[in-house]
Amino acid sequence: MTTTLVTGATGALGTPTVTRLRAAGHDVRALSRRSGPGLTTGDLLTGAGIQEAVAGADTVLHLATGPRGRGDVEKTRTLLEAAGGAGVRHLVLVSIVGIDDVPLAYYRDKVVVERLVRESGLGYSILRATQFHSLVEALFTVQRRFPIVLAPSFPLQPIAVEDVADRLVELAGDAPAGRVADIGGPEQRGVPDLARLWARATGTRRPVVPLSLPGRLFAAYRAGSALVPGPAYGRRTFADHLAARTGARR
Repeated sequence: MTTTLVTGATGALGTPTVTRLRAAGHDVRALSRRSGPGLTTGDLLTGAGIQEAVAGADTVLHLATGPRGRGDVEKTRTLLEAAGGAGVRHLVLVSIVGIDDVPLAYYRDKVVVERLVRESGLGYSILRATQFHSLVEALFTVQRRFPIVLAPSFPLQPIAVEDVADRLVELAGDAPAGRVADIGGPEQRGVPDLARLWARATGTRRPVVPLSLPGRLFAAYRAGSALVPGPAYGRRTFADHLAARTGARR
């Protein structure tokens, strides 16, 4: 049985990934700073417990990320040092589509993280995915006190975390493949259109107001830097995500 360590195991992506890995027959160590049933305790920022967590693992899925990426570079250095010493065969990293072109500090750190993995000497696979449905939903829900819903005028291609988890499990079961093909959701839609879907699903009557601003950030998104050309990988649309979410609240 393959022993697989998952960082960020209790997060939005880690939770379905761990479930699918176990269903596929992996012996999973679910890394968390907390202690509890089914968890392997360790802290990537301090390094506490990480050598023990990695020892004997064949594969590591690195999904951990802090709020706005805080500490991601340091966490990756800690993990790579431990993984190298433990003889890990395969490190799978999840990253984000467009990090080379979108001028966000969080994305710049992701570029560094990818470079560290490439230069680590470990066998690796790097998967870039588009924004999760939950992130797009949060873009609108944080505006709950506004009289309108502001929606940037550029396209996105959101994907379900379950679809990303499925691909990560495939990669974990294969040999290291380097940078693999990016994946995105089944639809490319303008954020104002996504906002209108959200407004209908949640019953808000606030008007959706498209927002267009100058600058490199908006220009990169308008140019399609957050999109994946070619056939879509994901199957669950943003409308599907909203239907499941609003149905759960009724």
